[in-house]
Amino acid sequence: MCMKLGIIGLGKMGYPLALNLRDRGHSPVAYNRSRDKVDKIILEGVQGAFSIEELISKLEDRKIVWIMVPSGEAVDEMIRQLVPYLKADDIVIDGGNSFYGDTKRRHEELKKNGIIYLDVGTSGGVDGARNGACMMVGGEDEAVKLLEPLFMDICVKDGYAHVGKSGSGHYVKMVHNGIEYGMMQAIGEGFEVLSASEYDIDYAKVAKLWDNGSVIRGWLMELAVNVFDKHHDLEDIQGIVNASGEGLWTVEEALRLEVPVPVIASSVFARYRSKQIDTFSGKLLAGLRFQFGGHEMKTRSEENE
Repeated sequence: MCMKLGIIGLGKMGYPLALNLRDRGHSPVAYNRSRDKVDKIILEGVQGAFSIEELISKLEDRKIVWIMVPSGEAVDEMIRQLVPYLKADDIVIDGGNSFYGDTKRRHEELKKNGIIYLDVGTSGGVDGARNGACMMVGGEDEAVKLLEPLFMDICVKDGYAHVGKSGSGHYVKMVHNGIEYGMMQAIGEGFEVLSASEYDIDYAKVAKLWDNGSVIRGWLMELAVNVFDKHHDLEDIQGIVNASGEGLWTVEEALRLEVPVPVIASSVFARYRSKQIDTFSGKLLAGLRFQFGGHEMKTRSEENE
């Protein structure tokens, strides 16, 4: 069954999602704040719109609008722009990495106008958005049931689930990303041990080996193979790892629930540490060791001599 819906936001996830919908026989109408991306996707056979008003005018009587913009104020601003054009029973989908508490608030605010708000936690990266994602959907049963054929079309087999009421999709995705942080950190630390060993290890070969039949096989290990194939010893990569926020949200939620998550918490701190060079705490530790044990302590003046 073909569905017509608006896609707002043609970034790294929204653009391939629109193409995925097109390929599965649906009719997305794409809008982006900068018109160059709209021009580009029109050339790929997707209908475009250059304003919110134009986008809404091209949809069916019951409007379905899928927002793919950065979490936070950008989502609230987009909803403020949409509301004047929507009516009761229209559906707004947030497919970004929004904080579940914000999702619950937005759901209640839109509910006052009879507008349905669904949250879709989306995993699988850019390739998943383009070729088949994993989607965790939260919201009212009736609206989710209506859109279920569409969700199933654009997800991999068994990669779609209605996980609960409003906010649950983003909540499950938040915890998913926390787990992802921990898994990535473990892989990085394991290969660091290999790099420090006495052995001349072919990292790509080991990663490929581990991705075939081992207990730790999986997509992240497959991606590790790709990294080592392109950057053999990683010398040309800066070890700065940004945190999108969901790992931190997972830790904060765990603290609220008094659930210990030492691995996930450690992985979040490791990302913060990756941005620091010659840290303040490291300097103090060096000074303390010198004070109580006479251990070597290097100073800037000594380096310049």
